[in-house]
Amino acid sequence: MDAREELRALSSAVLAVTARRSVREVLQTIVSAARRLLNARYAALGVPDADTGSFAEFVVDGVSDAQWRLIGPLPRQHGLLAVLLREPEPLRLSDIRAHPRFEYWPKHHPELRDFLGMPIVHGSDILGALYLANKRDGAFSQDDEDLLRILAGHAAIALINARLYERSRELSVLEERDRIARELHDSVAQKLFSLRLSVDAATALVARDPGRATSQLATVRALAAEASDELRSIVVGLRPADVAAEGLDAALHKQVRLLDQVHAARVTLEVTDPVPRLSPACEDAAYRMAQEALHNALRHSSARTVAVRLFAVDSSLVVEVSDDGLGLPSSDLGLTSMRSRADAVGGRLVVSSNPGTGTTVRLEVPL
Repeated sequence: MDAREELRALSSAVLAVTARRSVREVLQTIVSAARRLLNARYAALGVPDADTGSFAEFVVDGVSDAQWRLIGPLPRQHGLLAVLLREPEPLRLSDIRAHPRFEYWPKHHPELRDFLGMPIVHGSDILGALYLANKRDGAFSQDDEDLLRILAGHAAIALINARLYERSRELSVLEERDRIARELHDSVAQKLFSLRLSVDAATALVARDPGRATSQLATVRALAAEASDELRSIVVGLRPADVAAEGLDAALHKQVRLLDQVHAARVTLEVTDPVPRLSPACEDAAYRMAQEALHNALRHSSARTVAVRLFAVDSSLVVEVSDDGLGLPSSDLGLTSMRSRADAVGGRLVVSSNPGTGTTVRLEVPL
């Protein structure tokens, strides 16, 4: 790669940080630029998840989608992956297998030789790490290390920006909740109060003045329609912010992490494939279904563990929520809501539940 191509690749990585893209897209751009600039066969970037011991983000370049699926679940924080998440110094090796902390790789994992790892550092915090392997033209050099340090700096900016965005989004959510509460109180609540008074008046008039009672019932119907319209105008467009901005897998990850922190049950998420973006309606249906199933498991089933799985099979995306609780109650309104959501997007909902053996709720959404 000549100097002009190097500058272009570096520029694309820098511009990605300031562009209005998702964090994952920015990190993918940085990883791809690192692999091209350093002429490596494989590159990856990992952001650790302190709660699970795995990775909140792990993006790769140089591995096909089919090969990535064969490799299996995301790696854990072990071996050399962990070294670079604990120690703020880069690591350059002529043979990764000779390092004392080298452990193993899965069956379908590519075989690695020379290696260059760079922590992504902000102040005293290690936010993640960049990993490159199998340089095509000799060994990784000091110039390679210096260039990767620059890219790691841009990755740090992207991750810090993501944290700031998340905090601002949380504040926006609180402000939106306050706004909705005010609108509900100022408009819908007043309509419902008038509706109740009109029903009381119609009830009192039914026996002695049917004509006036009929007139009051017409008022009731008009007020109910107005309340319904106002509720719809308040709620419409309130798509879950995480799903809209970052995708279904990222939104579920945040939901699961929050529920795991606030409930006694252990709540986990396993994403076994790269998750494609679906239509907004399909993503919303899958997210809402998962929320409802999680709610049932945590509030009604006395489950000790709840597992969410997200994966692709054939031509469908599958969201599966399983628990080891007491099973669903005989009449569950949440199931009706979930089935309606599935039907609305052409999906298929399968529920398996037996008293004492737990429940599995599985939604298949066409890709």
